Amino acid sequence: MSARIAPLAAADIDPVCRLARTIWQSTYPALISQAQIDFMLADRYAPATLQVQLENPLHAWRIAWVADQIAGFAHATMDGAHCKLDKLYVHPDSQRQDIGSALLAAIRDWARQHAARRLWLQVNRGNARAIAAYAKYGFRIVDSRVFDIGNGFVMDDYVMEQLQ
Repeated sequence: MSARIAPLAAADIDPVCRLARTIWQSTYPALISQAQIDFMLADRYAPATLQVQLENPLHAWRIAWVADQIAGFAHATMDGAHCKLDKLYVHPDSQRQDIGSALLAAIRDWARQHAARRLWLQVNRGNARAIAAYAKYGFRIVDSRVFDIGNGFVMDDYVMEQLQ
């Protein structure tokens, strides 16, 4: 099954937010509390937040279409000479079909266009499937950190990077 990768359009914001909730409810209950999931979804996937990012040239949103459905999405942001892969998610029913790889390739292309020397990300230390996938794509663990995200919650993450 081949995916078509496209930039996020304003009309796609609500479907991406719904897809994020589906993916997070499938992935994170074993790793973080439901209260933290709800807090992070409300913070990171508020439609107004995505709209602001959509209008900012230092942010890139890409979505993967399979037939007429959004099957996944990625978001990255530039910070100087570095690009942070902030989000890369694929619907559980569409995983292991190279959709994540296609989304990552689109973000890598965007990062190169912005002269990024380094592509990096954070991943929950307990998310073995994601860590293995990122390692397969050439990322390596360079740090282990706990990030205070507010409201009494933290992210216990590995920092992974890939040189461009």
